Amino acid sequence: MEYSLEQIASQVRRDIVRMVTAAASGHPGGSMSATDVLTYLFFKEMNVTPENWRRSGEGLDQFFLSAGHISPVLYSLLARRGYFPVSELATFRRFGSRLQGHPSVDKGLPGVNQAAGSLGQGLSVAIGAAIAKRMNADPHTVYVLLGDGESEEGQVWEAAMAAAHYKVDNLIAMTDWNHQQIDGTTEDVAGLGNLRTKWEAFGWSVLEGDGHDFAEIARVFKEAHSRSRLGTPVMILWHTEMGHGVDFMAGTCKWHGKNPSVEQCAEAMKQLEETMGDFAL
Repeated sequence: MEYSLEQIASQVRRDIVRMVTAAASGHPGGSMSATDVLTYLFFKEMNVTPENWRRSGEGLDQFFLSAGHISPVLYSLLARRGYFPVSELATFRRFGSRLQGHPSVDKGLPGVNQAAGSLGQGLSVAIGAAIAKRMNADPHTVYVLLGDGESEEGQVWEAAMAAAHYKVDNLIAMTDWNHQQIDGTTEDVAGLGNLRTKWEAFGWSVLEGDGHDFAEIARVFKEAHSRSRLGTPVMILWHTEMGHGVDFMAGTCKWHGKNPSVEQCAEAMKQLEETMGDFAL
């Protein structure tokens, strides 16, 4: 059966809420704000399939999740795309599971290119992968997703300077700009300011788009590719909403790292369409 991007995204949000509820732990808010962008990335944008994926990324597009705490959205998308059985989502955060709280490579989970632990490191890893592709004459693209709260890390800006200096133009970086982090808004916690101005000042080509509109997402990715291979790294700033898709979770930092109760999970399920079949908890 062919599913629309909207249907896939709804199912992914169901997966996120149910995984975090069952584990009584996890990060639903940012996972849900990034769902639409990453749904498009995995189902339409990237030139890689479950059948040809390999961790080396040779001859393939690659994706790195820098904001590793939003692992539920990555796991759901990998399962729904066919990298591993959907039933395995029920093991999220269990002892010995391949689906740890942050993506890990020690158990060889298909689709995960690099472990993601401390925030701020993913952009550096992605730059290294992109430079390796250039050295190997590999024409494919490296993608990386950062959080906006994560962008308070100094390593992000060191990496930003390096990418511009070395003209890493086969890299498309993205920021999930939902304006929320664990303790409040990004503006209140650290005064993040205008990210577009910052990235442009660091020598990047910057695009902005609505991260919940699939037509807009497609347009912005197309524009990003038109700016690639021109000597400048590309950053897409996606305007998103924390907890998007469930009314009582939307737009607040309270759901950054909080699991819903069983009753709240049931209420969320009423608001999210089941399209691809839930897994057994």
